[in-house]
Amino acid sequence: MGLAITGEFFDISIYKKGIFYSRQNTLNKILYKYGIEFHICIKEGTMSVKRTAEAYLEYLSNHFPCVVVTGARQTGKTTLVKEFSKSLKNVQYVTLDYPALRNLARTDPELFLQQYKTPLIIDEIQYAPELLQYIKIRIDENRHNGMYFLTGSQMFRLMKNVSESLAGRAGLLQLYGFSHSEILGAEDKPFIPSAMLRAKAEETVTTVFDRIVRGSMPQMVVDTTLTPESFFGEYVQTYLERDIRELVEIKNERKFLQFISCVAARTGQELNVSDIAKDVGIDAKTADSWLSLLVTSGVVFLLQPYSGNTVKRIVKRPKLYMMDTGLACYLSLWNNPRSLEVSAMAGNMFETYVITEIIKTYTNSGMDVRSRLSYYRDNNGKEIDLIIEENNVLYPIEIKKSANPGSDALKNFTVLSSLDKKIGKGAVICLSPFLIPIDANTMLVPVSAI
Repeated sequence: MGLAITGEFFDISIYKKGIFYSRQNTLNKILYKYGIEFHICIKEGTMSVKRTAEAYLEYLSNHFPCVVVTGARQTGKTTLVKEFSKSLKNVQYVTLDYPALRNLARTDPELFLQQYKTPLIIDEIQYAPELLQYIKIRIDENRHNGMYFLTGSQMFRLMKNVSESLAGRAGLLQLYGFSHSEILGAEDKPFIPSAMLRAKAEETVTTVFDRIVRGSMPQMVVDTTLTPESFFGEYVQTYLERDIRELVEIKNERKFLQFISCVAARTGQELNVSDIAKDVGIDAKTADSWLSLLVTSGVVFLLQPYSGNTVKRIVKRPKLYMMDTGLACYLSLWNNPRSLEVSAMAGNMFETYVITEIIKTYTNSGMDVRSRLSYYRDNNGKEIDLIIEENNVLYPIEIKKSANPGSDALKNFTVLSSLDKKIGKGAVICLSPFLIPIDANTMLVPVSAI
């Protein structure tokens, strides 16, 4: 099958199963109808994916004088803000990537801000935290919503400075890579197990693991001829050089790269910092510090264990997930989807993919997942992969790399009956092509329904 794309609205020619299609349409409608199993050849222009988070960005701009968009490198922060700014009048854009502008912003922030009228987009704001205090002054002098849009990738330093200087004045949006729903142009809303769920595309183990190895970084989605080896090799080097070195002094870059690789190889597992430190040859304190950098820069997410007053025997260690499966595969040396899908690592990678997709459905809508998502494991070995809590209701979720997991997959859901919370519908997210009831309270859910 082939696909040719030209211009802002794309001239699409598709050959599939002996039938030739040619028509004018937007790319996302074609993707939604046929899935993404075909090869995309971009001849002119660029593929455009509508970001779900743009609606929340608009909401924040209508309620705060400053909006901060943060996230890991290459997740599309600048593109998101620029696309949104097309709806604004007389918006100006400046990036602190330029050394001269960065130096001015640092040495004379007041003069820097005098050069630009609002609304103003300042890209890579983490390079000049000195600006934030002066942005606060300008907001307090003439406060109105949607004055400043700031983007940055060093979340720890950036949010520390924002909380100190712009408390009560800034709304925060955290951005990750594309969700599958965004790629398909389908509805992307916070995931809750429900009979209203529907598969958004035909999925097989092949299509899912192809996507797992490539990941969700916008450039990897848009440019299908770009190899993970090329993209992530440069990504890791840039991450080391531009972010980590500015946050902490790392004397041995080889050790740090080895550390990231060890973390990636443990995605989908309980976090054991001591084991990682031992494998890398560093002390546990250093490993803990380095892990904090990965978490605060949006590379790693730690899913906390469920805690409640009635739970006494629960495991207290979080589970570790890489937020981009492509990066996880690159660092753990998996570059062949067919080999990965039959490996011992397949289950953890599939679980990582599902968990990160669910996380993105919440963060794209501006919802904090830290208080909503958890997992359950007790000292008896009973485990539930994910628990979503919403409105004092617990929704248990199991994740299986199978098309027909069977009722055994939900055997541990009964442990929640001892808790003082209402239990909602449960789900087994898997490779089933259809939404299939297992019993009155639980269903098989296709992975594409997230």
